[in-house]
Amino acid sequence: MPELPEVEILVRHLRPLLHGRTIRDVEIRRQKVLQPTSAAKFKKILRGAKFLELTRRGKYLLFELRAKNSRAKILLLGHLGMTGKMFLARKSAPPPKHAAVILDLGAHHFIYEDTRYFGRLTLDLTSMEKLGPEPLGENFTPDNFARELKRSRQPVKVKLLDQSLVAGVGNIYASEALFRAGISPRRAANRLTPAQVPKLWRAIRDVMAEAIECGSTIPLNFSAGKSDGLFYFGSAVGAPDFYTERLRVYDREGKPCLKCQTPIKRIVQAARSTFFCPHCQKS
Repeated sequence: MPELPEVEILVRHLRPLLHGRTIRDVEIRRQKVLQPTSAAKFKKILRGAKFLELTRRGKYLLFELRAKNSRAKILLLGHLGMTGKMFLARKSAPPPKHAAVILDLGAHHFIYEDTRYFGRLTLDLTSMEKLGPEPLGENFTPDNFARELKRSRQPVKVKLLDQSLVAGVGNIYASEALFRAGISPRRAANRLTPAQVPKLWRAIRDVMAEAIECGSTIPLNFSAGKSDGLFYFGSAVGAPDFYTERLRVYDREGKPCLKCQTPIKRIVQAARSTFFCPHCQKS
């Protein structure tokens, strides 16, 4: 599933392409992705609307539009789910098989494609109401982080996936942050020491910032092909593949730890894979 850095990169890619474009028509091929918004309401509100801004909140894309013949603002929420893609394509190009929503922008289509239809493109914003602070925002502080961790007996890796704790952290970067902080993923969240909490807070910010910086400098392919292990949407032909080398534990089961050479271990927590070094992350 795409995590915060990948969504941020997608937002930065789409923002200039969509700014000022008007939606001439709306085609809905999979109504499921609109829920709970109805297809009739979706079409009525979006036809004639103009894109003003695109931002991100956690793993969500937030499109701001101006309604047709009005100053009223429209907020459209996008979530990629597990397999979603959002991109612009020439209108002359045939839409992909799993296109769920197609917005006619004139010479181009904005396409939301999703092979499994677990994502959303909806006018309903309630899913953002319980999101925690942004990991790179000023509201994500060590003190607040410590206070929330103290309330949970869950393993810290599992707690990090709770979007009400910190928005946008997913399976990859939870494992990576815990490794950098030298903390066992099995340790209960409320058992972290006063020294461990700021280390983990800093590690979360560092892995997120590094991933965004790296992805922002690599040519990416948002419109076609399969994930190449670099980003869920794949990199463009000829793009460097060094980012995967920066992942220190994730998906490296059995490979030597980059610090101590101990084989990286994989366990399952809350039905998700966790990767860690049993030597560097003892406590």
